[in-house]
Amino acid sequence: MHDDQACPYCDTAELRRDAFVLENDHCLLSIKPSETGALEGAGIIVPKAHRPTVFDLTPQEWTATQDLLMQARAYLDAVIAPDGYNAGWNVGAVGGQHVMHAHFHVIPRFRDEPLAGRGIRSHLKAVENRRPG
Repeated sequence: MHDDQACPYCDTAELRRDAFVLENDHCLLSIKPSETGALEGAGIIVPKAHRPTVFDLTPQEWTATQDLLMQARAYLDAVIAPDGYNAGWNVGAVGGQHVMHAHFHVIPRFRDEPLAGRGIRSHLKAVENRRPG
């Protein structure tokens, strides 16, 4: 059984607080101001029902996520005009998921970033990430 009080992404009021929000029947997009000045315009799309990982989404939640992703892109293109995007899911603690409620990252990218051109796999392909043996 899931305790909604323990999950920060089940708290839709908090996801809405100080955020640009788009939503539909199944999911919510939250874009909050950057606390560090990096990742301007970055947001997450979360299912309104608690789903631990992307693998637990219903077909309707998949469709709702795509709908919000396209709306997010149109909004961000109009407001901050990024040069590219990273978009994706982290799954499980080893996969980098820190909140165990499925959430899809939408991250605008810009040519003048120090790490421009590095995608979501760049650090994973590094020699330092080779498994032992």
